[in-house]
Amino acid sequence: MKHLNEAHTEFVDHLKGKKRASATVLAYGKDIEQLVKFLVDDLKKAQVHEVKTEDLRTFLSNLEKSGYTQKSISRKLNSTKTFFRYLKIQEYITDDPASLVDHPKFETKPPRILSPIEYRALRDAARDDARIAAIIEILLQTGIRIGELANLRVDDIYFSEGGKEGTLFIRAMENRGERTVPMNKAAENALKRYIQIRPKTTNKALFVTKTGKPLLVRNIRTAIDRYYKKAGIAAAKVNDLRHTWVAHHLSSGASLVLISKIAGHKRLSTTERYLPLVEIPKGEEKLKLEQL
Repeated sequence: MKHLNEAHTEFVDHLKGKKRASATVLAYGKDIEQLVKFLVDDLKKAQVHEVKTEDLRTFLSNLEKSGYTQKSISRKLNSTKTFFRYLKIQEYITDDPASLVDHPKFETKPPRILSPIEYRALRDAARDDARIAAIIEILLQTGIRIGELANLRVDDIYFSEGGKEGTLFIRAMENRGERTVPMNKAAENALKRYIQIRPKTTNKALFVTKTGKPLLVRNIRTAIDRYYKKAGIAAAKVNDLRHTWVAHHLSSGASLVLISKIAGHKRLSTTERYLPLVEIPKGEEKLKLEQL
């Protein structure tokens, strides 16, 4: 017999051993911790073999009553199914109670695409903040992820020289490989302006705090959310700058394959989901990206 708490700990160690992304390990770990607490405290079931399909449905129903969205419940069910598949593989259980639980239906919202008026307003709102202005410009002009931006080092920047376009080197992160992305003049100029006022520090992180420590993802999100609010832009998030970059270049005639490669999408289908949101111009595909 295996206690649920012990199984939870082993499951998290298993995910770490499989070198799953740290965010995935953290999310799955918290989801199963919540599930185990409910099963043990509310249903008085402490052993893995005691859990039935109906217990899991009761857990999901409890989540819904607590105000969780259908999307959040579906995500937690993914964690639950992965957990019980692991238990079955380890032969802690003979039947998988999660296999008979269906995902709730929910509507996936399309990516939020900023209009030129909106992203120009955001740019204007942050104009006097050289650091955040550079961050906004890089996200908007290169389409990199916020985590990739936070991971940039000073020596990852290659400014244009002798007619050669500037680039950013994006380091490998967990389950994503390294890649090089083009950096246009708008991003380059904003970055040069920031570097002039960047605090003197031995830290190699490109974006740092006033005390020279790396600027964290949550700090970046908070700052950009503040400037969205200042610019009067509603229902927008940091990731929408990346969505806007993809949509803008596809609608400008850039190659779908090129955009997918620069964006670091693992599958072309990820890039294709933007196609219904834009009007693709007729004619030859563009090989050089325009400036937003």
